[in-house]
Amino acid sequence: MKKSNVLIYNIAAVAIGLLISAAMLLFMQIDPIKVIGEAGRKILTDKYTTGEILVKATPLIFTSLAFAFTYQANLFNIGAQGQFYAGSITAVSLSLALGDKVPTWFLLIIVGIGAFASGAFVGALIGLAKAKFSANEFLVSMMSTYVVNAFMDYLLRTVLKETKAEYLQTDPIKKSAYLPKIVNGTRIHLGLILAVLAAVGCYVLLYKTPLGFRIRAVGHNPNAARLGGIKPAKIYVIAFLIAGGLAGLAGLTEINGVQHMLLQNFNSSIGSFGIGIAILANGSPIGCIFASILFGFLNVMGTTMGRLPGLKIPASIIDLIEGIVMTCVIMSYFVRSWADNKAQKRSIRKVGE
Repeated sequence: MKKSNVLIYNIAAVAIGLLISAAMLLFMQIDPIKVIGEAGRKILTDKYTTGEILVKATPLIFTSLAFAFTYQANLFNIGAQGQFYAGSITAVSLSLALGDKVPTWFLLIIVGIGAFASGAFVGALIGLAKAKFSANEFLVSMMSTYVVNAFMDYLLRTVLKETKAEYLQTDPIKKSAYLPKIVNGTRIHLGLILAVLAAVGCYVLLYKTPLGFRIRAVGHNPNAARLGGIKPAKIYVIAFLIAGGLAGLAGLTEINGVQHMLLQNFNSSIGSFGIGIAILANGSPIGCIFASILFGFLNVMGTTMGRLPGLKIPASIIDLIEGIVMTCVIMSYFVRSWADNKAQKRSIRKVGE
């Protein structure tokens, strides 16, 4: 399908999702135009709130890249949530162990490498299962999230448990382990730059290098790629390894950039939102940046609406709006696939005639 057509489908999906959300507000006897207008004005006039859009978008760029990267090899990485948790576990462990003991810049390099390696390890196991046993990567990656989540709960109840032992969370990390803020008066941190660089790096790797060509070749036709001397099994492992590492870096940005501690089930939908964002971006690494910012805006919009004085808008409105838009985006993917298949059949019939 032409890129222009994909853009039209995506814009339509987001618009439909927002219209449904507006209708939901009407059902709650709330004027959507007034509420959205007031929330939008507050976002645009308050520097801190505007910055929150980019803060929310930062980890989403990484988790959407985790899906988009494997998608180029016609693989489906549904386990970005687990890979994100793996990176978070390593990030908080290293930060707690090394805080105030080594220079900040060196600590952050170590934590970044560790977070990437942890996510990459989980991803590589999924790719290995696909390569060696022809396992369904969709199911294996999905189940891996439950395994990592259970492992994280175990650690929070044992070796990583906070000193007070009141909640399932770790002690806060030292300030020396924080990702530096890059815009005064906001929470925008260095992780945003890392996320953008990661997206650009993925684009260069996929479209400007021999490895990227092999990944895309396997995605188009693994049998033809095999005849050309490419080993699909090797590509499966490499693609999942890189994708897992990207999701692991999302853990770094959340632990060292925002949360500063690890909590049970925190950001429990960051992986699923990454899937929808990657679909909205049509698997484009650069597109993941802008799609993530859009969902960051929706998140902040929902939060701001819930805080408007005089209105009883439930906190769940954030998840509802994002969920509705996400559902519409995913449905648009199937509509696009159906339209593509129908167009191909028409072209085949014309050739036959």
